[in-house]
Amino acid sequence: MYLLRTRFKKEIVCEFLPPARKSNKVIILCGGVPSMPGNKKLAEFLSEKGFWVFNPRYRGSWESDGNFLEKSPEIDIRDVIDGLFEKIVSIYDGIEYDIKPKKIYLIGSSFGGPAVILNSKDERVTKVFAFSPVIDWSVESKTESIDWLGEFTKQAFGNGYRFSDKDWNKLKTGKFYNPISFPDKIDPKKVFIVYSKDDEVVPFGSTKDFINKNSCKSLLLNKGGHLSTSLLLKARFYNIFSNLIK
Repeated sequence: MYLLRTRFKKEIVCEFLPPARKSNKVIILCGGVPSMPGNKKLAEFLSEKGFWVFNPRYRGSWESDGNFLEKSPEIDIRDVIDGLFEKIVSIYDGIEYDIKPKKIYLIGSSFGGPAVILNSKDERVTKVFAFSPVIDWSVESKTESIDWLGEFTKQAFGNGYRFSDKDWNKLKTGKFYNPISFPDKIDPKKVFIVYSKDDEVVPFGSTKDFINKNSCKSLLLNKGGHLSTSLLLKARFYNIFSNLIK
């Protein structure tokens, strides 16, 4: 099985797979940064479970047009949601898909966590599932400061992420793409967070405080480090997600 491709808002390139059986349930995957694009194995797994699966590239990253972080990535995901209610055109063969989504689930990890959490109040979003999400950029990581991460991303990934220092440094302000700063955009009843005590990338303390303050459902692991969406391939975590959406 190969992944199909489409574009949203003419800028956002997105891999996708239809479900193995007729369905109007959609999953949007929001990955970390920096990371290699695509998650074919997870997309195939979720497709077999009966979901439409979309894996967009944030604006200014990889195949997508634009400048990374010029707009908040949460807007990129909202633009994808908008596009789901129109016909989806496969770039490869021109086939049109009319999904008419009734359930939309956002799944994100790390950098992609704010993208899903900050869209939780969208009435079209059914549930949000986040692994080790960044909750507050102003709380310094033990191993990956914002400055280090920006320089590393430029050096190690080149034009995979195209951003200016000015746009990257917006993360430091705490007023941009920062869940803790925008409680009005969050519906805690929709949010489930999985995080780990030994995560050295995203401090678990800030995540715990956010969960307690907002009464979000969550699972705290004693060990696991910095978690990714690939955990859904494990029965334990897929069952948690499956029970959540029931």
